[in-house]
Amino acid sequence: MPVRARSLTLSLLAFALASASLRAEEGMWTFDNLPTKKIAEAYHWAPDQAWLDHVRLSALRFPGGSGSFVSRDGLVLTNHHVGRGWIQRVSSKEHDYIKNGFAAATREQEIKVPGLELMTLMAMEDITARLARLVKPGTPEQETQKLRDTEIEKIKKAMQEKTGLTCEHVTLYQGGEHWIYSYKKHTDVRLVFAPEQQIAFFGGDFDNFTYPRHNLDFSVFRVYEDGKPYQPQQFLKWTQTGLKAGDLTFVTGHPGRTSRQNTLAQMLNARDTAFPLRLKAMERRKATMVAYAKTSPEAARQVNTAIFGIENGLKATHGYWSGLKNKEAMARVEAAEKELRAKVAADPKLAAEASGSWARIEAALKVSEGMAKESLVVGTANSTLLGYALALVRIADEEALPSEQRLPEYSDANLKAAKARLGIQTPYYPEQERFMFTRGLEEAAAELGPQHPFVQAMLGDQAPAEVAKAAVEGSKLSDPAVRKALLAGGRKALAECKDPMIALARKLDPMARSLRQRQEEQVDSVIKEHGARIAKARFAAYGKNTYPDATFTLRLTYGPVTEFPANGTLIQPFTTFGGLYDRHDGWGGNAAAAHDGAWTLPQRWIDRRGAVNPAMPFNFVHSVDIIGGNSGSPVIDRKGELVGLIFDGNIDMLPGNFFYDGSNNRGVSVDALGLLHALDKVYGATGLVGELTGK
Repeated sequence: MPVRARSLTLSLLAFALASASLRAEEGMWTFDNLPTKKIAEAYHWAPDQAWLDHVRLSALRFPGGSGSFVSRDGLVLTNHHVGRGWIQRVSSKEHDYIKNGFAAATREQEIKVPGLELMTLMAMEDITARLARLVKPGTPEQETQKLRDTEIEKIKKAMQEKTGLTCEHVTLYQGGEHWIYSYKKHTDVRLVFAPEQQIAFFGGDFDNFTYPRHNLDFSVFRVYEDGKPYQPQQFLKWTQTGLKAGDLTFVTGHPGRTSRQNTLAQMLNARDTAFPLRLKAMERRKATMVAYAKTSPEAARQVNTAIFGIENGLKATHGYWSGLKNKEAMARVEAAEKELRAKVAADPKLAAEASGSWARIEAALKVSEGMAKESLVVGTANSTLLGYALALVRIADEEALPSEQRLPEYSDANLKAAKARLGIQTPYYPEQERFMFTRGLEEAAAELGPQHPFVQAMLGDQAPAEVAKAAVEGSKLSDPAVRKALLAGGRKALAECKDPMIALARKLDPMARSLRQRQEEQVDSVIKEHGARIAKARFAAYGKNTYPDATFTLRLTYGPVTEFPANGTLIQPFTTFGGLYDRHDGWGGNAAAAHDGAWTLPQRWIDRRGAVNPAMPFNFVHSVDIIGGNSGSPVIDRKGELVGLIFDGNIDMLPGNFFYDGSNNRGVSVDALGLLHALDKVYGATGLVGELTGK
């Protein structure tokens, strides 16, 4: 849906990220650099180390989202839309848990979710100084990157062997800092409860990124270890008092990616090249999924979660893009950059280090623009089986190299996990695979032209449908046993393998590697090196009293429950159960099913209407700085108790990819007491309520 046009009030210093006067609620703060003084000045209270350790160890990272431990026996809370793909994975034609929901009456009924891994952040170590000692002044960008990558892999491997944890390299402040984050990985995760899709996403795409809202967007999983419910070091207790307007809230989660520290040239590149190409690709993907869904009801069930994800991504991306197209915003970005560059130029030491960095980044982006379309097409397999084949080929080839010379995803620190993923049994639908692969090949030919080396390698003189049919019907890679055997056999087994998907992967991989090498050597290494130089210059000019861009690592943001102005009025902080039914009734109820039933309710909600308290809070808004990836983040009060569950932001939040506007930027959350009320009064899940409340 289109983003509302309005003048966005921007803070110059929010762009410069260099101010001592950032708004109190602005910032996706790392746990090592929380602005406790500012919090105390604004709210007369600030978290201590025990509070921070409690919420950090209670937090979980989901693939693409966030979650938290909420019981002594390893119950995990996240959004329905974060868990949706995994709920889909354990559904079937006979048991559609997306449409009908799921509730395990006993622990024996909890369903193991293959492939789902959750992560708890256990430790963080700053390795910036260690890496800095490796690089001598004047070292070329490509060589600098290789030196750092080699040292990082050594550090990760040593730390993993010492601790048994999963270690990840984290870059903050555009390369100004380097850290190793160590995680405990949870691999036995089981589905406990999910509401019906219709109440989890009430209002559909019409209401997405809006407020007031009435979404029961949650799901519950449980972590097991050694066949028993896992008992985490920390978990969040459920509030008994709830929230009121003005109460301070904290959100701890994993915001995916922001670009507030990017240069003006990077933002203009995103506006004029990256976002248009990304949106075009997403629209094509959606059209393909919708076309397949129309072939049968079962086909629609198979892809409804994928379509949901694409539609959500499209709306979000258009919102991000809107910030870049705002002339006032770009003028302020330009002014902020001009101010920083002037400070660098005035300091001989900073000038020697970073004065040329903006121009070097701009030149690298010009190279990137010439590769953008080709990289997007060649880098997308659009086929589950071809994805398996590429992974098998790459693992075999990379394993023959020393760890420091491999692609990062296949280094010693990551190789075991990469192999494990290939052994997981996942739902596979041959008709869908053939349909999607055919469309992907057709789109590649249309975008790149019939004579492009990629198109020639994949198609030759054949039609896309013929190639897809032969490859899909002739491949056995849908069987995890076959994939495991090829992994065990290594390069010899793959060389002897006649699987048509392996043959295609052999053709595709050299082209993809060549593109990746050009991207890394001519673009990424330059941007990383000079982005880091600019970050260091910013530290020198303004100090480190701000937060880094989001990197899908654990962050803390905070702010009060509060209203905001819109449509000539004020939008209330809370919605209620009564408001949910009013919205339902206002669209004519289930009999009308307006707009494909966007505001209809599951039958149990109709049947239990008299049992619920219409004044009970349902959703609320609060002034917190979030972005995609925060979905599923717990909302926590001063006591360290769970008071809500982030599931969205309003439309004004989306330009926050590039700046923060505190006047209207709001997070949207499920109220914790409302969630319990629904479990109790609508679903009769008394056992689950008892475990969540500790009663």
